Amino acid sequence: MPKSPEEAAHEPLVLIVEDELPMMRFLRTSLQSHGYRVGEARTGSEAIALAGTQIPDLIILDLGLPDMDGLAVTRRLREWSATPIIVVSARGQERDKIAALDAGADDYLTKPFSVPELLARLRVALRHRDKTGADKPEPVFESGRLRVDIAHRQVWVDGAEIRLTPIEYRLLLTLVHFAGRVLTHRQLLREGWGPAYEGQSQYLRIYMARLRHKIEADPSRPRLLLTEPGVGYRLRDS
Repeated sequence: MPKSPEEAAHEPLVLIVEDELPMMRFLRTSLQSHGYRVGEARTGSEAIALAGTQIPDLIILDLGLPDMDGLAVTRRLREWSATPIIVVSARGQERDKIAALDAGADDYLTKPFSVPELLARLRVALRHRDKTGADKPEPVFESGRLRVDIAHRQVWVDGAEIRLTPIEYRLLLTLVHFAGRVLTHRQLLREGWGPAYEGQSQYLRIYMARLRHKIEADPSRPRLLLTEPGVGYRLRDS
């Protein structure tokens, strides 16, 4: 049974920014068949304009656009918009992922990718938007065996309270705030120690290992604090 106009209007609107027509058709068909509304832009300048007029719930952005680089588009959008941005690109090197995330993207998918993976990334980004878009942050975060009471600065694992050092707690709180999103080494070092320590990745490795020993059932096979090799870390959102 076809959806009413009112029902259709409540479907999330995804702005696809892609200049290759076969990929645009693939993304459009995949998203529409799973209940998303779709807007389309073929250039960076068109994407910036449509982001302001259509007010999408999420943006899928290719880096290789004909008029400007996708990183420039991301930086321009981040000057005024907090809309989640998922970069999809054939550029698969670590430095490209880090550059996109540092520019303000929420996630990065390397072409080719599967539809289920894309849809999963969309759901995570939209959940994060819903949480951070509220008037007040969620007072309690829960994922698996982990529970964090932000208001009271308390952390539990399997119902037992654990003690964290100030830096450990600051890192965990940053990951909680951006749960589901990849945070680069530089971003976490800046939040944990300050801008002067952005190049001291050994500090981060040590403290992330300590966090895993405190919250993971098996630190050698983490299920909550996940590593994005060469890029950073991500806290599982569910």
